[in-house]
Amino acid sequence: MKRRSFLKLLGAGLGSLAFLPGSAGAGLVRSPVVTNRLRPPGAVAEEIFPAKCIRCGRCVEVCPYRSIVMLDIRAGLNAGTPIVEAEKIPCYLCMKCVDVCPTGSLRRIRQQDTRMGLAVVNHFHCLAWIGTILCRTCYDKCPFAEKAIRLDQLRPVIDESACTGCGLCTHACPVTFPGGMKAVNIEPLYAGKKVTG
Repeated sequence: MKRRSFLKLLGAGLGSLAFLPGSAGAGLVRSPVVTNRLRPPGAVAEEIFPAKCIRCGRCVEVCPYRSIVMLDIRAGLNAGTPIVEAEKIPCYLCMKCVDVCPTGSLRRIRQQDTRMGLAVVNHFHCLAWIGTILCRTCYDKCPFAEKAIRLDQLRPVIDESACTGCGLCTHACPVTFPGGMKAVNIEPLYAGKKVTG
C-alpha cells in the first residue's frame, strides 16, 4: 500500500471517530491550533490542512531555528503535521519552509503578508499596562515595530492589520502567569479572523 493511500485510509478512520457518542473521538480530530500553537507561515485553512499535508517533515528539517515541530500520535488526525509553539521558539519568518513544501500546504507568501495569528496583550498582566515598570520587550523584539506594534503612552498596542503572529513578542515577554500564558499571547486566525472559544 502506498504511503498516500495509507494516510487517506488513516484519515478516514480517524474522521469517523468524530461521530462516536460523547467526546470519545473528539480529541482525535480536534485542531491543535490554539493560543500560542500555530501553523507555519503560509498555511492553508485549518479545515483542510490535515488532508493536504503529507507529513513529509521537510518544513521541520529546513527550519534553521527549530521553530517547527511535528505533532506526535496524541494529536490524532493531526499527527505528523507541523506546528509552531510560539512561547518556546517563535517563527523568525525566514520563509524557508514555504519553499520546500511539496503540496502547497504552506503557500509561498511575502514575509510581511504572513498571518499566522494575532498578538493580544493582556492588560491585567502586562507590566507596562499595569504600570509596575517600564517594559517594552515585545516592542523591541517585533520585526515590524511601529507597524505591527507601537507604544501608546509607553504601553504596547497591536495593529491587527500588520501583526504576522510570528510569536517573537510572546517568546520575549518576561511575564508568565499560571497555565503558562504570557502577558502577550498569539491567538490563531482562521481565514484572517481570530479564533474564539
